[in-house]
Amino acid sequence: MVQAHSPTVRGRRLARELRELREDADLRPEDVAKRLGWSRQKVMRIERALTKASGNDLSAIMDLYGVTSPKRDALLQLAKDAWKRGWWTAYRDIFAGTYLSLEDEASQIRDWQPQVVPGLLQTPDYAREVVMALTTEATDIERHVAARMTRRSILSRPNAPELHVVLDEAVLYRRMGGAEAMRAQFDSLLTDARRPHVSLQVLPFSRGRHPGLNGGFAVLTFEVGIDPDIAYLETPGGDIYLESEDDVTRRRVVFDELSEMAMCPDESQARIERAAREITADG
Repeated sequence: MVQAHSPTVRGRRLARELRELREDADLRPEDVAKRLGWSRQKVMRIERALTKASGNDLSAIMDLYGVTSPKRDALLQLAKDAWKRGWWTAYRDIFAGTYLSLEDEASQIRDWQPQVVPGLLQTPDYAREVVMALTTEATDIERHVAARMTRRSILSRPNAPELHVVLDEAVLYRRMGGAEAMRAQFDSLLTDARRPHVSLQVLPFSRGRHPGLNGGFAVLTFEVGIDPDIAYLETPGGDIYLESEDDVTRRRVVFDELSEMAMCPDESQARIERAAREITADG
């Protein structure tokens, strides 16, 4: 299933739990709607995490399904947690969709980038160049940059996710700003690559054709029992979330193939170091 928007991890988990409870009760959405005096659409929107169910709504649903404590208490707490404000809510005017809430709760992120350094690894000057390709308003540019730098904090927290990035070698050649800005970005990549939870690889031009030619994507993995993996694609037409097992598996396979074709992490760091030396000489 492809969705133009995707709910948060906790919201998705709550929706899945409610759907499974309904199925266990051998009820159809229209049965629930009739008994509770709701529309079928309301039931379906709650089960897809597209609508925030009130406490009274949840209580009514659980009464109908015969849910008792401790399961009942756990679901009510999950509902509260699902709508907690994250750091990204301060930048809702910048970040569309809910990718950052998913990224924030992921235990592993696999990211294939054929065009630019991924947002989690960008320096301020590099990020500014990327943002300037999208907007010309000075205040918007600086706010976008500030938001991206806040986003980077995910890599420094105690429960930081495992980040595995494969960069196309083209990223090392694409000038985003002057030589000084590029050198700083390369140095930052090398610093991040030395983090124990970060793996950075470069896919060289010499590999020729590869399975990632149709664009970049990310695969987000969550702790066991929290939520299934999600594949994310950022397109000119909007964000796309792939949630079916087959779709996500295909992206995992592609990423694994790209990783196998890419230089190993040590070779990749050496390649980035060479790019830093070259940009310094050119500058």
